[in-house]
Amino acid sequence: MASGTHKASGAFRTIGEVSGDTGLPQHILRYWETRFPQLRPVTRAGNRRYYRPEDVALVRRIATLLNEQGYTIRGVQLLLDAGTAEAPPANPVKPSLTAMLTAIRDRPAPCQRGKGNARGLSSRDQRGGLPAGGIG
Repeated sequence: MASGTHKASGAFRTIGEVSGDTGLPQHILRYWETRFPQLRPVTRAGNRRYYRPEDVALVRRIATLLNEQGYTIRGVQLLLDAGTAEAPPANPVKPSLTAMLTAIRDRPAPCQRGKGNARGLSSRDQRGGLPAGGIG
């Protein structure tokens, strides 16, 4: 379970060990403790945090919901408050959104009228609408 540590799977882990195992910075773990009441590591003298195996599993679940499935903090809070054991399947809109963006990217560019610059302005528009010789 823990990479680089030789602890039993049921052993408590420090915040540094959890941070190293999950790739999450320690300040993010401390922030999540303020946002998710379900995440309450044991604290000892000197306010040192020790994460139980179930705390580590919860950290991994929160990280997956936020970073991979696109949930917001509030969305994860609601999901955890509901007590659902599993997250709902990934948003089905994502594949269709990807398809739409691909179609937009691949469609031909609209025809350009006359000469213009990158903003679509002709040289006449750039001069303020008057020809070089004045009115006429």
